[in-house]
Amino acid sequence: MRQNKSSRYSITEGVIWKQLLFFFFPLLFGTFFQQLYTTADAIVVGQYVGKEALSAVGGTTSAIINVFVGCFIGISTGATVTISQYYGGKQYEDVSKAVHSAIMLAITGGAVIMVIGILGAPAALRLMDTPDEIMPYSLVFMRIYFCGMIANLIYNIGAGILRAIGDSRRPLYFLILSCLLNIALDFLFVLYFRWGVVGAAVATVISQFFSAVLVCLTLIKTNECYRLYLNKIRFHKEMLAKIIHIGIPAGFQSLMYSLSNLLIQSTVNQFGTDTIAAWTAYGKIDGIFWMIMGSFGISVTTFVGQNFGAGKNDRVKKGIRVCFVMAMASAVSLSIVLSFGGSYIFQLFTKDQLVINKGMEILRFLAPTYFTYVSIEIFSGSLRGMGSAFIPMILTCLGVCVLRILWIFVAVPIWPNIETVIFSYPLTWFTTSVLFIIYYIMYTRKRFARI
Repeated sequence: MRQNKSSRYSITEGVIWKQLLFFFFPLLFGTFFQQLYTTADAIVVGQYVGKEALSAVGGTTSAIINVFVGCFIGISTGATVTISQYYGGKQYEDVSKAVHSAIMLAITGGAVIMVIGILGAPAALRLMDTPDEIMPYSLVFMRIYFCGMIANLIYNIGAGILRAIGDSRRPLYFLILSCLLNIALDFLFVLYFRWGVVGAAVATVISQFFSAVLVCLTLIKTNECYRLYLNKIRFHKEMLAKIIHIGIPAGFQSLMYSLSNLLIQSTVNQFGTDTIAAWTAYGKIDGIFWMIMGSFGISVTTFVGQNFGAGKNDRVKKGIRVCFVMAMASAVSLSIVLSFGGSYIFQLFTKDQLVINKGMEILRFLAPTYFTYVSIEIFSGSLRGMGSAFIPMILTCLGVCVLRILWIFVAVPIWPNIETVIFSYPLTWFTTSVLFIIYYIMYTRKRFARI
């Protein structure tokens, strides 16, 4: 295998803040276009089909889908960290084994999730108290969406492979193309063919297959150590074990996040269609924050992974500090912008003034508290990059998920309103941030002192 071009993806040298931003912006734009998959669906059906359809393509269905997709993407971070460490340490044969194991994991996981999702959709929707007027829309959207699960996971893990070696540009280009295709198909299927929610779901699935093909062709055609050979796609026992060791905690952490959000969505469903639609639209606006934080999180994970693998510990610590400052500044700035301009964004999703007003109540309550989450994303990503995934999982599960569930069961029956429900977010973010700060200081002192 040729390695003469590999240095162009190395982030073990150079100005730290420039490299983080150079890596961050393609990730941010990539996540933005990935978010546009479901956002375009929500805008088109919300404007041209109705608020029941808007509630169906977001809200309950998104919460259920995220249980499966989020869990797998969490597990796939084990592949990203493993590949980035081997790549940073110039262990190219191990990079190749990890790549083929990761793709096999995507195929296997996608097939299992597809079957579970299609068969289990009715029971899941009923369990979440989905209103009768939304149920038919939600059921058909979910079943069609799950048909594209293998392609969804192949793209995500393929993009993770490219990012692990420092290439965040091509996943961005692929997402832009597939997102534009999704938007075009949304208008074609929903507005022209009048397929409603079915059209939005079909458009998303076709676009996901398109992005999966693009990322696979990229991996197949390269001459670098991460080249994909179709006849070599299989599990390598030692690589799978390492991927699972790092990835399972992150996957379980994501699963717990999703389950707690399922509980919150189920509680929101009790407040009626207007609140569900407002929560769905807010979720798309709130997605801006999660795009930014997620991009910083992946950036710092990959940066730490490569530099830690190369033994550059001072650079690791400086990179984490720089990334934290940038993430905090972004969170505060976004809070200000959304608090004053959120109503204009809500109008993209619906013309129903009751829905807009309810959505703005939610946004003005939560947006000013975004800064309380930053420590969780940056420190958990940094710790995963150094190979520590178990304790961050425990901290997140206890501080975010368990506490959030307890709040819903204890506080909401006493004060049954939407404000009580959504207060669970800043309460758990702040608590978990404190836990992460304490653990991060203890872990890095011990780890770097030993090295």
